[in-house]
Amino acid sequence: MMSKKLVCFMFSLVFAVVFAATGIYAGTEVADVFKMETKEYATRTKGLVEFTHKKHVEDYGIKCGDCHHDDKGKALDLKAGDNVQRCVECHKETEKAPKGEKLKKNEKIAKYHKEALHANCIDCHKDFNKEKGYKGKDPKAAPQSCASCHPKK
Repeated sequence: MMSKKLVCFMFSLVFAVVFAATGIYAGTEVADVFKMETKEYATRTKGLVEFTHKKHVEDYGIKCGDCHHDDKGKALDLKAGDNVQRCVECHKETEKAPKGEKLKKNEKIAKYHKEALHANCIDCHKDFNKEKGYKGKDPKAAPQSCASCHPKK
């Protein structure tokens, strides 16, 4: 017959292992609204964009893979809680592409973080507005100007 101390110890051990395993497999926790702050930037000229996952998913029907992709540009089949790398892990250059650099658009996007973010967001916003027939200052239109996403500092 096992002693009470041994039973309590075994229960505590099992509980600790389950708790630790849950933490390991929990995935990436992402706040609904977050500032797109990338610590790799030395300076910023515009205010930080505040992004909301909930609004994009629920109001606009955006899927995770519409923004998050693999190294070949193929949409990732993600769900809430999956591990996701930050964009800057692959799009490493935090400065804009130099004016004289002879790169195609896709090469700039692959290399430069700002190019990747702006192409991803602005192109999606333009496509959304075109699909819905929104023009100009229509209040339902997705923002496309710098000031509409980047607040004044």
